[in-house]
Amino acid sequence: MIERTLKDLEEGQTARVKKLLSEGGIRRRLLDIGLIEGTEVECLQKSPAGDPVAYLIRGAVIALRSEDSCKVLIN
Repeated sequence: MIERTLKDLEEGQTARVKKLLSEGGIRRRLLDIGLIEGTEVECLQKSPAGDPVAYLIRGAVIALRSEDSCKVLIN
């Protein structure tokens, strides 16, 4: 089975966080903004180059780089 990540979401799609694969400082940052298991995330807008991408997370718009969003597994 292929694991889906935040990077796989298209504009307007939503998903729930399943697991964080990141480590260190970026893991702490993602946890601090509310990316924990079960959190609903909506892909709002991709930049013209595709990086970064704006996500709606717990009522806040957060821009994540591809290298960070590909380490967030989703359902």
